[in-house]
Amino acid sequence: MAVKKNQSLPPLPKADELIRFVDKWSARQRRHVVVLGDYMLDRYTYGNAERLSPDAPVPVLAGEKTDDRPGGAANVCLDLRALHCDVSCLGVVGNDANGKVLKGSLKKTGCDVSGMVASPDRPTTVKHSFIGLAQHRHPQKMFRVDAEKKSPIPAAIETAVLAQAMRLLRTADALCIEDYNKGVVSPALSQGVIKAARKLGVPVLVDPAAISDYSKYTGATTITPNRTEAALATGRPYSDASDANLHAMAKDLLTRLKLDNVVLTLDKQGALLLEKQQKPLLVPTVARQVYDVTGAGDMVLAMLAAAVAQGAAWPMAVDLANTAAGLEVEKFGVVPIELDEVLLSLLHRRHEELGKARTLEQLLPELQAHRRQGKKIAFTNGCFDILHAGHVQYLREARRTGDLLVVGLNSDSSIRNLKGPDRPVNHEADRVMVLSELQSVDYVVVFGEQTPIKLIRAIKPDTLVKGADYKKSQVVGADIVEKHGGRVVLVDLVQGRSTTNIIGKIQMQKRG
Repeated sequence: MAVKKNQSLPPLPKADELIRFVDKWSARQRRHVVVLGDYMLDRYTYGNAERLSPDAPVPVLAGEKTDDRPGGAANVCLDLRALHCDVSCLGVVGNDANGKVLKGSLKKTGCDVSGMVASPDRPTTVKHSFIGLAQHRHPQKMFRVDAEKKSPIPAAIETAVLAQAMRLLRTADALCIEDYNKGVVSPALSQGVIKAARKLGVPVLVDPAAISDYSKYTGATTITPNRTEAALATGRPYSDASDANLHAMAKDLLTRLKLDNVVLTLDKQGALLLEKQQKPLLVPTVARQVYDVTGAGDMVLAMLAAAVAQGAAWPMAVDLANTAAGLEVEKFGVVPIELDEVLLSLLHRRHEELGKARTLEQLLPELQAHRRQGKKIAFTNGCFDILHAGHVQYLREARRTGDLLVVGLNSDSSIRNLKGPDRPVNHEADRVMVLSELQSVDYVVVFGEQTPIKLIRAIKPDTLVKGADYKKSQVVGADIVEKHGGRVVLVDLVQGRSTTNIIGKIQMQKRG
């Protein structure tokens, strides 16, 4: 993925480009991603903490239920599954009951666990959190108990994991290394896997441990430290958040570790991408209401790997990773972000960029994404030349027939053909602007033909709405809509309210 010398870095992708890429993602072949790292079992015990212990000033948790969930590197696997990837788990578990639970949980999600090696000399890492609820308030973590062994894995286990890596990498489209410094990702194993992957042309993406020596990641494709981790690894001051210091951190890692690029994550600032022989590129993120940052780093790694495996350039992959991580921090705990959630977030961004006006090409993937969320699409059309109370009431009623309302708006030329050379009174750009301000309208698409039949065929609305001054047999596209299971709704009009009447009154006043 290295950029050739003197090749200019592409500009940051706009939401329109990202939407097209993600919309076609589901139709593409599923990509195979191998995840090497520290696999853990996250155990949660929930209960009420309504009283203090009689023998010490500590709360007593009356346990009610315990849940086991895959954790650590397994979070990356679950994220990748949510992004429509085939996933192979590569790591070490204990030869114990917790290891069986962890592997069983991963297998249920569709992950391949054949690369998980059982070690008789170390337990499966378990992070046991105790969550208390008092006075019906929000649950709070009281404390956590860790059961783990952090010493390096034995040579025999290391050899076994490397052998599994060689097997799995033959069909891989990307390799993720999720290192929590628990002893699995040893220097020898890390280097062996990185070299094998690069020889096969498989990109290697590393979420590094919080350690000072990154030499074991040498030769990877990219590395994704946050600012704290990068400062520790480079010896540069964490407190200095200047562009110069951040650029120097990224360049130091890029050069010293012989990487193709560095993705330095910067929380609410987004991420800094530095590719070989390119200027640093700041990829901003959308401001979010941060609820829980747990799992955001895992989500960044997963989205980067999935997007690159699907053929995204690095600026696009980083932009998508920012979007996914932003959605992650809005949720409590580690919750995999589905691909459709990313798409809907991008659609919201495009609303901010474009407003409600769309071309048909822009509109269709958006409607498809909404439909996957179970939304029903209503459609109506008209000139909406001089907007009046009758229009507003009509559009309100049209919106009630679906979850989203698309308005097909006649272009200026089509109105002239229909109503004569003196119409429209208002240019189509003005009419689009006014319609876009109505709460009942979700999208506006201009059409130049005499009828909206082309739009109706393409959109396939669930509801086609026209005024009750039409009969159903007169409604253009009614047969098309009903053929694919939709319905035609005729809405009563407000008597005495029409553009023609308004123009007539104005002309009478001028004559008078």
